[in-house]
Amino acid sequence: MTANDNAILQALRELPAAACLDVLDGMGYVNVQMQGVASLIPGQKTAGRAVTMRFIPSRPDLRAEVIGGPGSAEYRAMEVCGPGDVLVMDAMRGGWASSAGDIKLWRLKQRGAEGVVTDGGVRDLATLRSYGIGVFAARETNMTMPSHMLPCDMQLPVQCGGVLVRPGDYVTADDGGVVVVPRQLAAQVVEQAQEHEALEAAVKRQLQTEDVSPGKYYPFNDAARELLRREREAGG
Repeated sequence: MTANDNAILQALRELPAAACLDVLDGMGYVNVQMQGVASLIPGQKTAGRAVTMRFIPSRPDLRAEVIGGPGSAEYRAMEVCGPGDVLVMDAMRGGWASSAGDIKLWRLKQRGAEGVVTDGGVRDLATLRSYGIGVFAARETNMTMPSHMLPCDMQLPVQCGGVLVRPGDYVTADDGGVVVVPRQLAAQVVEQAQEHEALEAAVKRQLQTEDVSPGKYYPFNDAARELLRREREAGG
């Protein structure tokens, strides 16, 4: 992990995912928040680089080929994960079947990974709460995986919640949802999102004392930027 990686990850941990989403939207990236994927443990904040794997529809003749053993794609992906990484699982938006549960995700905890994101379900949520990793999924479920989907491959571009995720992209997730930040844009997005948050704070402070519509300053305009400029000049 480079110093720049560390700085980006730390900034993403501190920024609301919504701030990054707003910046990306302004850059023309309008399909970067996953649909149908949410925090299953309220109050979580998770950020990391994506390690990807994908499932395919189950079929009896394939089950013996792809299920079980360390060579299975899900396990190989987990072994790539470490501190600063998030496992992103493409479950074909099939949220009724479980992508993983307590035994599998215990390995992510052992590896020091930041968490798991899947557009499938997860099992054993009561146990997962104690692991200290982020859990973002379509739902909690008791339905097992092999009858419905099979692990196929890993570390390739996948979809998750209808959003493209490439290995190494940044993922930032909180109670508001899961946002994918393309790796090559991450430093720029962080810088603009930090400015976005500073503008928001300055406008809120102004509205506490000025009896006007928020529309005077929001969406952020030259008047809002002037407020922030004056605050910074005054050392605020």
